[in-house]
Amino acid sequence: MFSKATRSRPMARRLGPAGSDWSPYGRLQDAAGAYFLHADVALEAIGGVVGRRRIRGFTLERVVDLTESGASVWQEAAVCDGRRLILWHSEEVADESAPGGTVLDSSVQVLPLGAIGHVGMRTLVGRDDQGRRVDRGVYLVLATATPHELSAVQTDPDAGVSAARFRPEAFRFSKSLDDGGPGQIARLITFGRLLGRLVPS
Repeated sequence: MFSKATRSRPMARRLGPAGSDWSPYGRLQDAAGAYFLHADVALEAIGGVVGRRRIRGFTLERVVDLTESGASVWQEAAVCDGRRLILWHSEEVADESAPGGTVLDSSVQVLPLGAIGHVGMRTLVGRDDQGRRVDRGVYLVLATATPHELSAVQTDPDAGVSAARFRPEAFRFSKSLDDGGPGQIARLITFGRLLGRLVPS
């Protein structure tokens, strides 16, 4: 995707209105161009990390929240290049000093696949009117050993003994027939299986 000729900000071709189904596109550039409102920002951030490495798989998410001040769009990409998980997300935040009253908060997180200690995937399987198998939803959880939250737990109130409960950092992805449709369900299943194969044992 990011070739030697791509020296400046990578631009995505607009393949349809933002929010269009991205699942038919095998290239991140095309999928982001169809799905994200800010595909150029996403591709620049991800491309700066991936460099010339080949992207092995990805999944995209987009959520529109309706607030008192209007619609806010939260966007996310999870990309695997065979040795790392690159997570990009953005959301619009209020900034009265900016034109339009909002700015885009864009962030990237990079994890070596060795940091992922658990890959869990649950698939909801059903049948259609003709009795054929239909995947109706998928939930993918990637858990690390990095502490996300430590909370005190009192195990023996009389003795005053307490312990700490550790909750690891985890990343969750989901698709359903109502949220993404069958194509994106299939792509997330493929992404989860890829990570299951690549995460070191």
